[in-house]
Amino acid sequence: MTLRNVLILLARVGLGVIFVAHGWQKFVINGIGATQQGFASMGAPAPDVSAVIAATVELVGGIGLILGLATPVWALLLFAIMVGAFLISHLGHGLFVAKGGFEFVLALGASMLLLVVTGPGRFSVDAALGDRLPWNRGVAAPQV
Repeated sequence: MTLRNVLILLARVGLGVIFVAHGWQKFVINGIGATQQGFASMGAPAPDVSAVIAATVELVGGIGLILGLATPVWALLLFAIMVGAFLISHLGHGLFVAKGGFEFVLALGASMLLLVVTGPGRFSVDAALGDRLPWNRGVAAPQV
């Protein structure tokens, strides 16, 4: 089903762009020092380390999603980052993002779970390399 694979590709790339932008923002636009201070002010554990981890997973994981490389690995890591953002920064602020709520991290986290289940689709590095990748071994070929 080519349409299914095109739609997965578009979703993967769109989500990847969002994560790349947020990782880039943490490292370059705001600067990692300001990001670490922001994490500290939110009460994040080990803010100097957790800010670097979050920024790295968002930036590199976003690139991984765009390429469709290690998709289930990055999707799970990005889901974990969104759970952390929910618990540390958004919990208690309601749903709507305009009031600091969790709708954005919920949408991104749920999308990552969908990528874990659907896989990266035919138009991905993962599909091109198939069983040569450790996360693809023993997994039934995706329906395409």
